[in-house]
Amino acid sequence: MEQYAIKGGNPLVGEVEIGGAKNAALPILAAAIMTDETVIIENVPDVRDTNALLQAMESIGVYVEKLDRHTVKINGSQIHGHVIKDELIKKIRASYYLIGAMLGKYKEAEVVLPGGCNIGSRPIDQHIKGWEALGTKVDIAHGSISAKAEVLKGNHIYMDVVSVGATINVMMAAAMAEGQTVIENAAKEPHVVDLANFLNSMGANIKGAGTDVIRIKGVTKLHKSEYTIIPDQIEAGTFMFAAAVTKGDITVKNVIPKHLESITAKLIEIGCEVEASDDAVRVVASKPLVHTHVKTLPYPGFPTDMQPQIAVALGLSRGTSIVTESIFENRFRYVDELTRMGASIKVEGNTAIINGVDKYTGASMSAPDLRAGAALVMAGLAAEGFSMVDDIHYIQRGYEDFEMKLQSLGAQIEKVESEREIQKFKLKVG
Repeated sequence: MEQYAIKGGNPLVGEVEIGGAKNAALPILAAAIMTDETVIIENVPDVRDTNALLQAMESIGVYVEKLDRHTVKINGSQIHGHVIKDELIKKIRASYYLIGAMLGKYKEAEVVLPGGCNIGSRPIDQHIKGWEALGTKVDIAHGSISAKAEVLKGNHIYMDVVSVGATINVMMAAAMAEGQTVIENAAKEPHVVDLANFLNSMGANIKGAGTDVIRIKGVTKLHKSEYTIIPDQIEAGTFMFAAAVTKGDITVKNVIPKHLESITAKLIEIGCEVEASDDAVRVVASKPLVHTHVKTLPYPGFPTDMQPQIAVALGLSRGTSIVTESIFENRFRYVDELTRMGASIKVEGNTAIINGVDKYTGASMSAPDLRAGAALVMAGLAAEGFSMVDDIHYIQRGYEDFEMKLQSLGAQIEKVESEREIQKFKLKVG
């Protein structure tokens, strides 16, 4: 079982290159099958989720070729079935994007119900409501969701709650529906915009992505395209907070600073210096951190995917901070692990009250999910002594070469698989 062995106490200093956005790559890879022509997608992150999705696509006859580590060639002209039951697909939340894509192209799809991180209930009622509004019959039975339509017809759809997944899924189906679809109360996240731009590059007619009203004029077919995925705002934010917790100085490169504004604002509030240029952001933490309050909100608010990382920083900040989680109800499962390191955090419902402490001390921890796992690694890097983080397969779902990027910044971290490797690491770092 792979684990991370960490010796904390080193400030992280240097430059780190940010990869493509996992949350944009997943719907874009799914949407690439909506044409029979060949699509080339660049800046695809080489992480477990994207690889699992590509494998599931291959299982129904999609031609997938990796031109290099981050460039994928896809052709969906030889798809031989509309049922995806690949075992790997159960493990990732984004498997349901294949329904929106296949519904648009073939008017039918069946996919096993998805998994992903256990961070709370993520109902798909808004997806179903959107598909049904377009004329689809949706059934859930035997652990699968199936959707079928005689014909897809554009409609006016109001989302009861802001849902990134539902906005993306309805947008894909509506791109090839007859007539016009209007999605109101749509999600505004950068990866929603990236998918709309990708579909438009294939000949779709989508306007308003990035606002809360998206207008889609259906087209009968899509064509080939070459497209580059946006940088990952959450990977960037994670390294920005790594600078804060380790009293470091990190420049994150290949980013879109506009996507990071809510993260930047909080780093400045807690006492970091942040300098942004065209495609890079530098975070310097030379002064003691101070408390603040934060509430997770849909974009452009503070991302729920950055909540564990800011909590780790606030745990080392002077004074009392309050973190309110308004998106997922099960997102404080890392708190028990942080408490073992000496953090003073009390969770009441969807709120964490954090009293800053002077330092964390090393401990053995388990990653409960993707983002919390990355946050616990950051805590280990800030702590005194040795830490172990297991269940790192969660972290590998969304961070490419995580430990190697941290090592390049001066972190003492290694991936280990045995007691012997742990002892070797301890001897090496002293």
